[in-house]
Amino acid sequence: MRYLGALILINLLSGCAKEEPIQIDEDTVRDPQQLFEWKLVTSWPKNFPGLGTAPENFARLVERMSAGRLKIKVFGAGQLVPAFEVFDAVSQGITEMGHGASYYWTGKAEETVFFTGVPFGLNAQEINGWLHYGGGLELWRELYEPFNLVPFAGGNTGVQMAGWFNREINSMEDIKGLKMRIPGLGGEVITRAGGTSVTMPGNELYTSMQTGVIDATEWVGPYNDLALGFHQVAKYYYYPGWHEPGSMLEFIVNSDAFEILPDDLKAIVEVATRAVNQDMLDEYTAKNNQALAELIREHGVKLRKLPEPVLSEFRKLSKQVLMEISTRNDLSKRIAESVQNFKEDAMTYHLISEEAYYQARRASSD
Repeated sequence: MRYLGALILINLLSGCAKEEPIQIDEDTVRDPQQLFEWKLVTSWPKNFPGLGTAPENFARLVERMSAGRLKIKVFGAGQLVPAFEVFDAVSQGITEMGHGASYYWTGKAEETVFFTGVPFGLNAQEINGWLHYGGGLELWRELYEPFNLVPFAGGNTGVQMAGWFNREINSMEDIKGLKMRIPGLGGEVITRAGGTSVTMPGNELYTSMQTGVIDATEWVGPYNDLALGFHQVAKYYYYPGWHEPGSMLEFIVNSDAFEILPDDLKAIVEVATRAVNQDMLDEYTAKNNQALAELIREHGVKLRKLPEPVLSEFRKLSKQVLMEISTRNDLSKRIAESVQNFKEDAMTYHLISEEAYYQARRASSD
């Protein structure tokens, strides 16, 4: 028995000696009261409805959830950097965060267009699913990693309007010679159709339409378009928004700034972006309805649907553009294939879910 007891004691001591030492994360010993102050620059006018209020809402959420440990000051377009220099400012560490639309940065990487909206592509519900459960976010972060950036979904406006026009669009002949503000892949389609695409920030659009610098513009939808007063400088309002069926905006964070945050503050940033992403879609879903009714009833806006032959040609040109981008490099190919595969799966299911329900709902209201 004494021998057996000694053997057990030796085994216990040996087992203790083999245990791995406790690993202490540096965050567990970091001062829990350490404060961080960030700057966030945007591509939108300060407090502009929806687009501009989203980063403000984000900053308030982060401060509340962190009990004031992470404070973020928001700057509108032009207050600290111009609207189209947000990407560079965050990448270079001039500011810690930015809020904009990824297709503004095609000069940096052509694949950025996939993360705002693809013509005839994913809608808001689908792009959120692709991003968070279909591998889209991993591809997005791989694309932005060389620029020292961490991207997050930053809001979605839903299906947009095709835009405001000072001429009726009855056929593809009416697109030829048209100078239109339309960025991203939609702009490339317009150019190939014989028009001219122009990229300019929102605060320049009203005057550009008023003075004839451009003949047409797309911006977002009734909620924002009413706020900018486009009904005062354009005759026709066209739908559907073939070019941006689910326009996702983005939060971008400087990688170095993000890495020095404690894990709990990193989690707060992530959760706050998810909350704001959904909140913006909720806001546009509610506000677009009201704004469109006001544009038609009170301002006499002429609502028009793009003719099917025009939409058909746009679909054809969109496929050409997407095919060309997908052959640029390995990452382009993987992103394009991921988006296409997700869209096909979603369309198959939505045929018997969303689409079938919409048809049933319309029939029940007759």
